[in-house]
Amino acid sequence: MRERNDQTSEALAPPSEARPPIVESSALSALQSATGEKSTGDVLSDVLRTAKLTGALFFLVDAAPPWELGVPHAKAFAPIILPRAQHVISYHVIARGSCWGALIGEPAVALAAGDILVFPHGDPYVMSSAPSDSSKVDVDGALSFFRLMAGGQLPFTVIEGGTGEDRTHLVCGFLGCDARPFNPLLATLPRMLHVRRRSDPQTDLLTQLIELTVAESRTERAGGACIRLGLAELMFVEAVRRYFATIPAAETGWLAGLRDPAIGRALALLHERPAHAWTLDELASNVAMSRSVLADRFTYFMGQPPIQYLTQWRMQVAARSRANGASKVASVAFEVGYASEAAFSRTFKKITGVSPAHWRQQSAMR
Repeated sequence: MRERNDQTSEALAPPSEARPPIVESSALSALQSATGEKSTGDVLSDVLRTAKLTGALFFLVDAAPPWELGVPHAKAFAPIILPRAQHVISYHVIARGSCWGALIGEPAVALAAGDILVFPHGDPYVMSSAPSDSSKVDVDGALSFFRLMAGGQLPFTVIEGGTGEDRTHLVCGFLGCDARPFNPLLATLPRMLHVRRRSDPQTDLLTQLIELTVAESRTERAGGACIRLGLAELMFVEAVRRYFATIPAAETGWLAGLRDPAIGRALALLHERPAHAWTLDELASNVAMSRSVLADRFTYFMGQPPIQYLTQWRMQVAARSRANGASKVASVAFEVGYASEAAFSRTFKKITGVSPAHWRQQSAMR
């Protein structure tokens, strides 16, 4: 058989249509069950699972003015709270009261009860009772705090600031995920993501998750840490879903493309059957578009043609399989649509910079 050329719309016909195994996130599955969502065709869930979203650290802050919490770049504290993670995302949910949040050196935004503030790319930031003019973070102090919290030497609820009655309660979550070789969700999120509370808290899922989290934190019970970390994942996913629902019509990027009916369908097909020998003609036929219109529209949203996207997604799935260590290179190549181990290895190295074997060794060392 001839080898597939990933630079064209041609694909190597794989010997099987078997979908590569993906490690499920129990928290994500629970959210799908609670909201009636199904994993089939759910591209967002597929990316979150394959990018290995995991709870790293989770605690509550009970603060009264004046108070200020500075957090350094995630690269500084990631080895402390989740040493095996490629990347750490920070987020804070305002459970009660109000406060301000800002990237270091950027204008602060006002936050009210029910709001959530996400820092997807690990930038340094500050949370405070009033707009802060801080241009730097006390890195040593912050790292000391993370070491104590990760080591279980601090209470789950941290008291900050003064002793007044005008208190703010923050849910502070830190999540690990894969950023390489290809995480399209992470790439499309802004440096700071502010999601506002919905108008009806009685039917608001995020409000319910916050209440459950606070209730769980009041009593130390067996399995409590696992439940709280699962809740941390769920709140982040719900924040992303809210952002997804509010993206302006003129926006481009992965989430905007996911919302477009035709491009969303094309993405669902590629994610449902990544090992299939997709061609641009076949994909266009499945979404009722001409080849040229699909190529142009897909590239408009995603910044790359469909087959190039498919190649990168295959390598992300393959990288996760290699990191899990359960499959040989030939098996992984087969699972993502390559009949030739050599062709797969060349593409993998081109995208990741290392061979599949080296990737496995690097993952084992983390």
